Amino acid sequence: TDIVNIGIGGSDLGPAMVVEALQFYKNQLNVHFVSNIDGDHVNEIIKKLNPETTLFVVVSKTFTTQETLTNSETIKEWFLSEQFGTKQEDIAKHFVAVSTNIQKVTEFGINPDNVFPMWDWVGGRFSLWSAVGLTISLAVGFDNFDELLNGANEMDDHFKSADFDQNMPVVLALLSIWYNNFFGAESEALIPYTQYLQKLAPYLQQGTMESNGKSVGRDGNPVNYETGTIIWGEPGTNAQHAFFQLIHQGTKLIPSDFIGFVKPLYGDQDHHDKLMSNYFAQTEALLHGKTAEKIQAEFDKQGLDAERANFLLPFKVFAGNKPTNTILIEKLTPKSLGSLIALYEHKIFVQGVIWNIFSFDQWGVELGKQLANSILDELNSEKIKDHDSSTAFLLDYYLKIK
Repeated sequence: TDIVNIGIGGSDLGPAMVVEALQFYKNQLNVHFVSNIDGDHVNEIIKKLNPETTLFVVVSKTFTTQETLTNSETIKEWFLSEQFGTKQEDIAKHFVAVSTNIQKVTEFGINPDNVFPMWDWVGGRFSLWSAVGLTISLAVGFDNFDELLNGANEMDDHFKSADFDQNMPVVLALLSIWYNNFFGAESEALIPYTQYLQKLAPYLQQGTMESNGKSVGRDGNPVNYETGTIIWGEPGTNAQHAFFQLIHQGTKLIPSDFIGFVKPLYGDQDHHDKLMSNYFAQTEALLHGKTAEKIQAEFDKQGLDAERANFLLPFKVFAGNKPTNTILIEKLTPKSLGSLIALYEHKIFVQGVIWNIFSFDQWGVELGKQLANSILDELNSEKIKDHDSSTAFLLDYYLKIK
């Protein structure tokens, strides 16, 4: 009845995003995702589960990732607790793995026949198309997963063959670089006009910022230009009531991608027309803004007195000329979603090529891991070593009251 995906980073964000996006196509299985090493997170998930009817999918390329292994061990301990009457040999029936490290997987207790291998050169943030997508396949069925792959393949072929002026990933990448490097725009907003894509921005945060958040070029020298844009966003129309004020009238230039669909999945045309009217209206408003002359004409029509009108006028002016990309898709299907994801993946690649940086490593992730392991030893021994004064104070406070 239940599937639990245990992974972090690309082993979580991709599958979680796609499963959420394809809820309309989901089968009867309940799918859960455990990622954060926060113990409260994993305990909130397992308290709802019946081990007898749950399959656990452990996703870790090396099977050494601290968060994933800690969560897996916690879940295994829960699974084998006396209250359930389960035995060690039951692990092989309820746990499968996606990994390249067969030895470590076997030591954990997973049957080698239940290991789904993946290529060791596949980066986690680009891995949902591989065996990492097992949870996706379980959630929506293999036929729908296959359609997801087909959609991505169509975008791959388009990227490979289309002329640059008609090549969607290339155009998106060039626009992003244009505003980032020549207009000083530091971030990009992603606004999908469907609640199904609420996890798209977090997914692309990793894809973009882990890939292109680099300050050293391929020649080993520091770059002297901006790389890596900050990605953020929320579905519309929620986003309009949260941060659109900043995009419309703030001091920061924020290029925005608006993603919409012509056809709703449940056929509620009244809701969908209201949703899409906002989708079209916002991009038009960001383009044209609102002039002082037009606002004054509205004041005159309302009969507003001159003093009040003069006071309000500057606050109601919209400068316009705010850059947006409009991506309008016929319908949210597994195939169209695959094409959309692949579109952004190729955009990331093109940016990395133009910036002359390596998009497929992430050395910046390693330092924090190393320091965390060292500090964990200190917390276990309750002996604080040399740190800056702030860190030393915080560690001492933590140890005193934990």
